Amino acid sequence: MVERRLVAADMEFTELADYAVPAGTLTEWIPSVGPQARTPEAAGWRPDTRPTSYVHEAHLRSSLSSPRRGRESWLGAAFEIAGPLDKPAFRQAVLQWIDRHEAMRSSASIDETTGEMSRVTAAEGAIDIWQVEQERCSQSSEVFEHLHYLFDEFTSPLIWPAYAFVTLEPLDDTRPITVFFAADHSIIDGLSTVLVAHEIAALYGAELGGPPAALFEAGSYLDFGSSERERHAELEHSHDAVTMWRDFLVEGDGELPAFPLDIGDPSPEDVPQGGLSAWVLDPEQADSFSVACRKTGHSLFAGLLAVLAITGTELGGGTRFRTVTPVHTRDEPQWASALGWFVGLCPISFDIEGADSFGSVIAAASAEVKKTKPIARVPLDRVFTTLGYSARPRFVVSFMDVRFAPAAEHWPNWNARALRSKQYQHDVYVWINRTPQGINIAARYPNTEQATARVHEYIGALRRLLTDVADTWTVRLPGGTLEPSSDGRIDTGRIATSQ
Repeated sequence: MVERRLVAADMEFTELADYAVPAGTLTEWIPSVGPQARTPEAAGWRPDTRPTSYVHEAHLRSSLSSPRRGRESWLGAAFEIAGPLDKPAFRQAVLQWIDRHEAMRSSASIDETTGEMSRVTAAEGAIDIWQVEQERCSQSSEVFEHLHYLFDEFTSPLIWPAYAFVTLEPLDDTRPITVFFAADHSIIDGLSTVLVAHEIAALYGAELGGPPAALFEAGSYLDFGSSERERHAELEHSHDAVTMWRDFLVEGDGELPAFPLDIGDPSPEDVPQGGLSAWVLDPEQADSFSVACRKTGHSLFAGLLAVLAITGTELGGGTRFRTVTPVHTRDEPQWASALGWFVGLCPISFDIEGADSFGSVIAAASAEVKKTKPIARVPLDRVFTTLGYSARPRFVVSFMDVRFAPAAEHWPNWNARALRSKQYQHDVYVWINRTPQGINIAARYPNTEQATARVHEYIGALRRLLTDVADTWTVRLPGGTLEPSSDGRIDTGRIATSQ
């Protein structure tokens, strides 16, 4: 097998600690509305009767009841632009971006006494920017600590703004400028973080005299929340989404699925989770894996679920694979470029006991996806309200194909990363992203010795099996009935191909 070098500079999904932050001077770009006004109306805020999306409301109520009060629930991005930084041009780019996305000009809140929700929204052009210049940091650790403090403290869903931009001008003026962005999860999702780098770079370039930004028209997440409420105002117990989630909960003894391997008990101390990010397939291997899946008549996502199931079984996690997977709800053209939390969840459960080929495993995974994917458009919080139940996801597998996202080809040159805040729960999240540079897997997990060992063991075995399918179109099935080939592998019915 030819040795391949996996590219490590692309849109990975990591914590800020894993991003190389140089020393330099930070400038904070904080939105404001009428800071000297005595009333919200005088400041430019107007009452807005549009409700939040279901997931936004659930996030607000959860944040109110949490001791952290919404801290460390942010997503973000980091990317580089050519220096020197033209601050007036950057300011105008951010203001245009805010005017473009109504969710960035709106604030939803819950009265802690009555529990009632309300919203105010500012019109286009009503936003100003506080430009806060920090002292020069001679050490990169100072930059990192300041960024972490700012994003953790000032991106809560309980305040406005729940987002901020920061620019970093490095001490070495031959290096590019780094732009950091963070926002609470209530107003952005994973795809939103991917869009930010492209839009800000395009708007800034236009302000510098370059070509027009030519951004696609973006709908309003506030309108999406209203339409979602209208669609699901009445949800009968006989609805497919309700029955499927009820059956899924019954199958799990009333709980949502946990990680396939035993990760032990929660740590008695409140410590942040650990994390990893690994490039598992290069572009050619990713293409080969995709073709191997299509030759069985199924999708790459189904193939990934199949290999995840095989991995768990191989490591003693049982033959039934169960997880919860996010599915985007951007089901109209106007939402394609919008910023917001356009994500639903669907339950995944299939058994590979008795499977005699990779084809039979991927068929089981594909059938489950086709059955449950449509119900992701019904918000889980709405379903649980109908069921009179609540449960927290404990093992989540997310997949995004971002090869065709705007400016994806520039990410390596921009040193672009998607960022996430620290988390403290006893759960495991796995993100699998197909990018122009291949397939990346990121994970977060409890920072205990047992959990760290088991998750690393799982991702290592998963990487090996993905490589097997990509490079040889064969895979060994745990307990399978097929006879091994001469090289010790199991024949999966590989079809000759030029790839």
